[in-house]
Amino acid sequence: MIQLTNLAKSFGGQSLFKDVNLKFASNQKIGFVGRNGSGKSTLFKIILGEEEYDSGDVSIPKNYMIGTLRQHLVFTEHTVREECALALPEDEQWNFYKIEKLLFGLGFSEEDLDKDPMSFSGGYQIRINLVKLLATEPNMLLLDEPTNYLDIISLRWLKGFIREFDGEVILITHDRDFMDSVTTHTMGVQRKGLRIVSGNSYKYYSTLEMEDETYEKTKVNQDKKRKELEEFVARNKARASTAALAQSKQKELDKMDDMDDLQNDATLSFKFNYKDTPAKVIFRAEDLGFGYKPDEPLFQGITFAMEKGKRLAIIGKNGKGKSTLLNYIAGELSQQQGKLDFHPSTAFAHFGQTNIERLNVKSTIVDEIASVSKEIGIPQARNIAGRMMFSGELGDKKVEVLSGGERSRVMLGKIIGTPANLLFLDEPTNHLDMQSIDALADAIDSFEGSLIMVTHSEMLLHRLADALVIFHKGGAEYFDGSYADFLEKIGWEEEAGAVPKKQKPKINHKERKKQRKVVTQARNEVRKPYTKEIKLCEEKIETLEVELAVKNTELEKASNSSDNDAIMELSKAVGLVQQEVDAFFERLEIATEKDDEIVAEYDLKLEEIDA
Repeated sequence: MIQLTNLAKSFGGQSLFKDVNLKFASNQKIGFVGRNGSGKSTLFKIILGEEEYDSGDVSIPKNYMIGTLRQHLVFTEHTVREECALALPEDEQWNFYKIEKLLFGLGFSEEDLDKDPMSFSGGYQIRINLVKLLATEPNMLLLDEPTNYLDIISLRWLKGFIREFDGEVILITHDRDFMDSVTTHTMGVQRKGLRIVSGNSYKYYSTLEMEDETYEKTKVNQDKKRKELEEFVARNKARASTAALAQSKQKELDKMDDMDDLQNDATLSFKFNYKDTPAKVIFRAEDLGFGYKPDEPLFQGITFAMEKGKRLAIIGKNGKGKSTLLNYIAGELSQQQGKLDFHPSTAFAHFGQTNIERLNVKSTIVDEIASVSKEIGIPQARNIAGRMMFSGELGDKKVEVLSGGERSRVMLGKIIGTPANLLFLDEPTNHLDMQSIDALADAIDSFEGSLIMVTHSEMLLHRLADALVIFHKGGAEYFDGSYADFLEKIGWEEEAGAVPKKQKPKINHKERKKQRKVVTQARNEVRKPYTKEIKLCEEKIETLEVELAVKNTELEKASNSSDNDAIMELSKAVGLVQQEVDAFFERLEIATEKDDEIVAEYDLKLEEIDA
């Protein structure tokens, strides 16, 4: 396994970490947490040999392969299939099945495989690089923000892959739910050293809190003792009778380690500005439909009522129309189909890419936040800027010099300053770190108004959403229920058989045939009671339908001859036979469904043998 010994690294005279000692254990899956700039990506580069370190040693076993997700995009082949196949070892250059399985898992269709890699969006090009990485079957994966640009279905697939990956993983991501669902340990840079804890990120941070509490108490006691020693030395060093004792105390003082004050990172913290409304229903949407091309609607027939306090999440694959629907409801697009009826008291605040792009880049952060309302003065705008982590002089920076993540925080600041009872949030967690995402979720949770949100974060979906619009199956539909309800009752159709399994050793034709025979025999044995039941039901139904036809003919004759007694008797008999037919049909349906489930289950096992 990889081992770090007394590792140290600094930039521009500032130490990132020093005296780092760590040995990674087999099959550890580590979530690497910490604020931007704390040294996470630098450590990745050091392990990969792409960055020099000041001192210490990085020991990597011979033939131990480390794979990492590349953010830069260089493609040389004319099709996605051929581009990804470049990553395969020489003896597997034509194993397209392996490549296709990975591509399908990450959201590519059959038609996509023969397209030029450069014809895809940046997000899908990142996925192509991810497939090339996974195809190399490395011993260790270093994944730096692999969730960027992935939609919810691809994220769920990637979760399954990392869980099943037979090797070590170090993962950097701001998606806390994703991280905690796949990792066994959590690691972070803590006071210039690497701290690793068995468990999820919550266990890691709670451990640090306890350690910080102990550190603070120790520091208080040490500061008290230091002060007493300094006062003793000052009082007694000039006296001949006590000079020797003062000198001894000075030596004790010199040996004491300096304990620095703990520095707490700034954390985004805020509360949305709720505007009261008497409305029980904020707005009604009836038969909404929209498309950028006349004959290609992105969605249509969407109808729902947005009650006060309701939280609606719009979910699905990228590029299907989620942001378009949000913008359509928010009035950013001209109406095409359907009707939106808002209550007169409705006031909304909109966070989205279009809004971020409209920031006045020549304004300062404080002035831009203050521009949302005449009621907001500069002191209040500066206070909001501080809660967005632009405290003091940082609030006077021009928007034009800010990064994408910083501009997102400015836009959040503007929303905080806007009195609203309806929030439109389009991927609000983009560019936010883990602590800021938690703060955002808390703010939404305490907001008294309604919410419409586009997100791929399953943490936010499980925590906040009580209704959904799902883009799937070639369209969009409204679902009145939680995300957990959706997964239980409907689920993502793309997930069937999509979660990758651990790689197994190659087997020869004879062994494969033997394994197939064992699986087939086991399948037939499990199916026996259901195939027997199916045969019985089919035979009974056939016999009863013949009997039913005879009695119906007799009933028709009795009806033609007006024989009332015969009509009553035959009607009763027909009803009883029909009840028997219906009962056997019900039994047949149950047995057939169960038999189909068994066949599907064992077909997957046979596919694994053939893979």
